[in-house]
Amino acid sequence: MTKKLILLCAASAALAGCAGSMYEGRQDAAGLAPVNVPVVSQSVYAYDVAAPGGNLPTSEADRLNAWFASLGLQYGDVVYVDGPLAAAARDDVAGVASRYGLLLSDGAPITAGAVPPGAVRVVVGRAVASVPNCPNFDGRSQPNPQNVAMPGYGCGVNGALAAMVANPNDLVYGRAGTGVTDSRAAARAVQTYREQPQTGRDGLEKVNTQEAGGQ
Repeated sequence: MTKKLILLCAASAALAGCAGSMYEGRQDAAGLAPVNVPVVSQSVYAYDVAAPGGNLPTSEADRLNAWFASLGLQYGDVVYVDGPLAAAARDDVAGVASRYGLLLSDGAPITAGAVPPGAVRVVVGRAVASVPNCPNFDGRSQPNPQNVAMPGYGCGVNGALAAMVANPNDLVYGRAGTGVTDSRAAARAVQTYREQPQTGRDGLEKVNTQEAGGQ
């Protein structure tokens, strides 16, 4: 009987050690912060269009528009103009970008190669938000002796955030306020609460749980 008890204790200790080893080294998951967070990746696309004298011919404007359409240019993308003729051709490029509801940004990212003579380089910067390593169902919920977060913790909420954010760069840089405030809009909720009659003003409603006929 004593030998059986010793073997049982040894087996239990071995199982406990194996169960705990699954969570060893996962100090990043010991707190409340999710392990899986949105990651914003940046891509840069460049396209050279002829701009003799700093003006875009109609054919080149159509080419540029077709390129924008192939990229699926949308809100959140950043459009730049680069090259010695960038200042002169800026208005023409801005006219094409305005069809997609975008304004040109100042400066331009560094791209490979020199801008050909008599041309301008249109650069589009795009940010994409995603949550790597999701979904993740590698770990078992139990046993969890260290009470750390599961490997998939944060995938649902942060994955939805990454998919819904209109401009992924807002997750990196945030956005400054406009400085314009409307005190009436801020106080509207309080005013509605004060003016709306309270539901318990007339007391509790009397409810008869018995149906007609005495049942």
